[in-house]
Amino acid sequence: MKPVFANSAFVTAPERLFLRGGAWRRVPLKVRYGFFRHPTAGPVMIDTGYGPRVTEGPRSLALRLYNAILGPNLAAEGQPEPVLRRLGLKSDEVGTIIVTHFHADHVASLNLFPKARIIAKADLLRKILKQPARKNLRHGIFRDLLPADFASRVEDVDGVAVREAPLGLGRGRDLFGDGSVLAIDLPGHAEGHFGLCFAGLPVPLLYAVDVQWCTEALEEDRRPGFPASLIADNPQALAESTRRVLAFRQAGGEVLLCHDPAESRYDLAAEAP
Repeated sequence: MKPVFANSAFVTAPERLFLRGGAWRRVPLKVRYGFFRHPTAGPVMIDTGYGPRVTEGPRSLALRLYNAILGPNLAAEGQPEPVLRRLGLKSDEVGTIIVTHFHADHVASLNLFPKARIIAKADLLRKILKQPARKNLRHGIFRDLLPADFASRVEDVDGVAVREAPLGLGRGRDLFGDGSVLAIDLPGHAEGHFGLCFAGLPVPLLYAVDVQWCTEALEEDRRPGFPASLIADNPQALAESTRRVLAFRQAGGEVLLCHDPAESRYDLAAEAP
């Protein structure tokens, strides 16, 4: 059950911002989201990437400012609907979406999947829906990107049985009850942030989402400091999560990050012209 990842957009940033000792050259960072077919749950998506609800059309002032600051360049062929067509699916056939955290670049296209159940942090969602918009904005969360019935479709990731992950990664939530996909808490980047370990692959894969922005930054001497640390929800927790992910990689596992500009063997190849 090998996952594949598409790129929904590029966000350009100076290399030195996300990699200590990097150059000042501007690097296009990817904004991945994933897909896999589970033998019993069927088609499953991991987040939804950036979409036009962030970059165009009627939007809140906060979203307009967010878009103006980050300037994501959407990849038309990498949006969920064309990607699913390539995979022989329609959006209403996606039965499950795993939301690793609630930042805009992970939830912007949830509106395309009105029938899907959502695996996410239920307590955190309730907090987001109750607290003032200014508090959400401070954490990069925009309530207007969440469908109106979102809460009614959420299955709490923290209510799922616990199982040990491979290669010393620790405990994870067994999302499908068969040990194939484990949700691994990786705090620090955002409240409730978790990754996914595909434990049944010949070489276990950890999709560590936003623990860092590129693989080289997992190394202690390459981890970015100020001002990148300002983005973290909890810099100390992020450092510990990064150490855990690096240890998993050094033990023989594979690691994929959402924004890593490097190509991965899990990336969905671009369509031939």
